Amino acid sequence: MKAGWREPWQGRVDPLDGEAGRRWHQAVQAWQPGAARGVALLGLASDEGVSRNQGRVGAAQGPLALRRMLANLPVHRPLPLYDAGDVTCEAGDLEAAQSAYAERAAALLDDGQLVLGLGGGHEIGWASYQGLVHSTALRAGGSLAIVNFDAHFDLRLAPQASSGTPFRQALDEAEASGRRVAYRCVGISVTANTRALFDHARQRGVIWSPDEALDLRGLDSCRAELLAWLAGHDHVYLTLCLDVLPASVAPGVSAPAARGVAMEVLEPLVKAVAGCGRLRLADIAELCPPHDIDQRTARTAARLAWQIVDAWQSARSAEPGA
Repeated sequence: MKAGWREPWQGRVDPLDGEAGRRWHQAVQAWQPGAARGVALLGLASDEGVSRNQGRVGAAQGPLALRRMLANLPVHRPLPLYDAGDVTCEAGDLEAAQSAYAERAAALLDDGQLVLGLGGGHEIGWASYQGLVHSTALRAGGSLAIVNFDAHFDLRLAPQASSGTPFRQALDEAEASGRRVAYRCVGISVTANTRALFDHARQRGVIWSPDEALDLRGLDSCRAELLAWLAGHDHVYLTLCLDVLPASVAPGVSAPAARGVAMEVLEPLVKAVAGCGRLRLADIAELCPPHDIDQRTARTAARLAWQIVDAWQSARSAEPGA
């Protein structure tokens, strides 16, 4: 960890409330190997993938902005919380940054931590996947479910890796290595994906839910179907691209949504995945502070991060012997 890691972890202090008034900035510690099992935050400060994908840049500033919003979140139940620092993309070498992130994520996973990745562009997806498959849990076998809350498939065919290619890379790696990996997208926009992307999704057996089908009337059935699908897998990776939300809620992203999925629908689905009992890693991508308005996107991302951690913690507390 670099000196000054605590700089974004500043916030309100309510001493009269004692332990019940604690916030994340008071609980977070720098991660050290062998730490008690909890949640480790790991940033990928990169927008090289977004640049390669012809998007508007700025997401490299996302991890710092998100930490600042996380700082004032309340601690409702005691939980070891760690900051494992950032991996930065130097001189446009995205592949080296992704490899470094994967190595650090695998070490955290092997240490028993839930990794919560902070993007950065959605190139974090390939980095997170590599970290997972190199961790002890996945090397031991079992099937992996990837749930991507996103307006885009991120299955692009391109001459070099970008924020639009991570899950094509993951499916290609799984096929080549014989891994059992299933990929599901929630919030797909029909106007943000070409026919070629839909065709490739069908060819690879991808399951998706379009944004226009996700509303409060169908929320219960969608959640039940999602949980039934997850029950068939041993490990779960949750990845959330903030452009799945309406542009009015999340303006600070690389590609703002023309429609998006309302927060009152998205949040319960994210909590269902995070609380399924098999979550190994989650990440939040595409926070682009230079284009944020009133820090709306950062605030929304922080709320979703809190819900992911809370749902995971609830599921863990229900485990035998917890």
